[in-house]
Amino acid sequence: MTPVYIFSGLGTDERVFQYIDFSGFDIHHISWIAPLKDETIESYAKRIIGQIHDGNPVLIGVSFGGIIAVEVAKLIPTEKIILISSVKTRHELPFYYRLAGTLHLHKLLPLRLLKHPNLFAYWLFGAKERQYKDLLAAILCDTDNDFLKWALDAVATWRNEYKHTNLVHLHGTADRILPYRFIKKAIRVPAGGHFMIVDQATLLTNMLRNLLSISNITS
Repeated sequence: MTPVYIFSGLGTDERVFQYIDFSGFDIHHISWIAPLKDETIESYAKRIIGQIHDGNPVLIGVSFGGIIAVEVAKLIPTEKIILISSVKTRHELPFYYRLAGTLHLHKLLPLRLLKHPNLFAYWLFGAKERQYKDLLAAILCDTDNDFLKWALDAVATWRNEYKHTNLVHLHGTADRILPYRFIKKAIRVPAGGHFMIVDQATLLTNMLRNLLSISNITS
């Protein structure tokens, strides 16, 4: 059975996958590690590889986790890479993110807008129902401030242009954080927001199980 390693979103953990049915697959959740001072995203990827103990795995990355999965896949052979609500290269980042990175404007962003539950955060992530808002609020509150600052900088200054040929990208058409109009060659998820791994879990479960089964990686 081919192992599947999962990278959660920015600062989050495996809770965002709690509604996804991965039964029958060999699933391993990657835990975020504390970044070193002024560490590059490439260096971070090299260190986090220490949690991957199998050859030629499948990598699944959500949001920021997808960016790390892309970098990890540059360093080790992979069976398949599956991105969800993420980006494949720097060119899929909205131009205003890249401009902010060049001018260092992202460093002026008040973390309280992202760290604490509020109407703006719910709107940005597309969380509508109370149970999903509560989960998002818990995740945001638990996110480490230092990791959040580092990750925001890593995204805004990401320079990757390499395109993996074994990559599949699932992206929601209503994503407000990484708008669909900037994404190239993705499987579109109608009305999917940035939090679709949670609030469209049934659909995402079916899509993921199909993609994993195509690789014949079930037992």
